[in-house]
Amino acid sequence: MTAHPKLARQLGLFDAVMIVMGGIIGSGIFMNPSVVARQVHSPALILGAWCLGGAIGLGGAFIWAELASIMPAVGGQYAYLREAFHPVFGFLYGWVLLLVIETGGMAAVSITFARYFLELTRLAAPDWLVAVSALGLLTFVNCLGVRSGGRTQSILMILKILAIGALIAFGFFATPLAVKFSPPIRSSVTDFGAALVPVLFAYGGWQTANFIAAEMRSPQRDLPRALLLGVVGVAILYTLVNVVCLRVLGSNGLAATSTPATVVMHAALGSPGARFVAGAIAISPLGFLSQSILTAPRVYFAMANDGLFFRSVARISARTHVPFVAIILQSAWTMVIALSGRYEQILNYVVSTDFIFFGLTASTLFVFRARRRAALSPEKIARTPGHPWTTGLFVLVCWLVVANTIYRYPENTLIGMGILLAGLPVYWFWRRIPLTN
Repeated sequence: MTAHPKLARQLGLFDAVMIVMGGIIGSGIFMNPSVVARQVHSPALILGAWCLGGAIGLGGAFIWAELASIMPAVGGQYAYLREAFHPVFGFLYGWVLLLVIETGGMAAVSITFARYFLELTRLAAPDWLVAVSALGLLTFVNCLGVRSGGRTQSILMILKILAIGALIAFGFFATPLAVKFSPPIRSSVTDFGAALVPVLFAYGGWQTANFIAAEMRSPQRDLPRALLLGVVGVAILYTLVNVVCLRVLGSNGLAATSTPATVVMHAALGSPGARFVAGAIAISPLGFLSQSILTAPRVYFAMANDGLFFRSVARISARTHVPFVAIILQSAWTMVIALSGRYEQILNYVVSTDFIFFGLTASTLFVFRARRRAALSPEKIARTPGHPWTTGLFVLVCWLVVANTIYRYPENTLIGMGILLAGLPVYWFWRRIPLTN
């Protein structure tokens, strides 16, 4: 009897750190500093928002590190929700991840890459063609094996780190621009909260590294380390980017521009500096796409393996040992969204649902801790500092973001909740289908 192919454990600590950082750093860091500066108007509050966002991200990384050491299972959040609460919670997470969260984000990012690529190369081609071609190429690379996908992701992440490092280095030597002085504007607590929202989104993405736990050589040892190293590394880079933006532009100048990184590099190197930033912004979305194709399909694979999705999605290549059907499915749906041109609208729908599952997943730690105490489990695992207070605070922050989104964008939130709840009859349908080999 021929054995079924299995996922291959080929990723190490360095691969995991690059995946964590790649899931966080996108093109937003080149533009988001100005978004934050428009909400709060002093250098101390701007840097404070980014530092607090990094602290919250690190708190989440500690929680996910402990979850990874408790359950180094394929699918990450899907598995935690399934085992802590009920399979329906895991299914609904996978449902919105495939339908809108991951694929909507990938569609938007692929078009962003295409536009910057065309601007740099001066090619006469439609942006959708470049976007679909990039998705197709990265899908092919990841179907060749997790090692191939991991190496590609590492290369792209190193290029992003070098680009951000160059921005920081040249920014420290650039001549500060003369910005017209205006009296300082007092910022309220709600202003600071509004500034924190884009910061929290900029720090999001580290949780996707847990999707590939089953393909790491030592997930219980390396994945917690990778989460902490990756988030700390990103927090340092983000803080330094904001320091140089404030040094060159000042808080008023930072708030006045929508392209702060470009202005900083132009001040340092002139037009070549601006072109350098355009190239860096083009690399960043490509790295995000690579990371998404490498990680998220493992959730759909786990759903299918549990009998909650098409069985073909659980197929693993006998040659490359990757869930190639799940990878192709995600990329194909992303292409459909990109071609439809509705990706920006879709992204507005999923803000609240994304953070609902952030909070729910963090709360699974309370369940797993209680079960281990009841079982007197002796195993050594990564521990979340300050639990239960830090875990509770992280859950509270997630749901405050949800409440803020409901208050500010009630129509989009209602549509997002509708997409989420539409998964309930689908779950019921799959549960009624007998699981067959």
